[in-house]
Amino acid sequence: QVQLVESGGGLVQTGGSLRLSCAASGTIFFINTMGWYRQAPGNQRELVASITYFGTTTYVDSVKGRFTISRDNAKNTVHLQMNSLKLEDTAVYYCKAEQRAMNYWGKGTLVTVSS
Repeated sequence: QVQLVESGGGLVQTGGSLRLSCAASGTIFFINTMGWYRQAPGNQRELVASITYFGTTTYVDSVKGRFTISRDNAKNTVHLQMNSLKLEDTAVYYCKAEQRAMNYWGKGTLVTVSS
């Protein structure tokens, strides 16, 4: 089992920045992909950004150029630097890790962007 704990959410004004962090612990062999998803009220959970063990990244179009995902394999952590935040970025952000064909999720951290 892999446990994921997110941190760094909060309230920020439009145009501001936040940095989310996720730490993995437990029985870790090789975490292939780590990623950030988000879910706004009334919406489905969507992929925001992901990063493989070797550093290949993927972003949803709406955050390209504003968000940056990074990873520290030695510490089993993943971060999401969010700049130029918009109202529509408001959501609960979830960390996900893939290991041995299993998906593990954190409990989420709330990001609220206000005008």
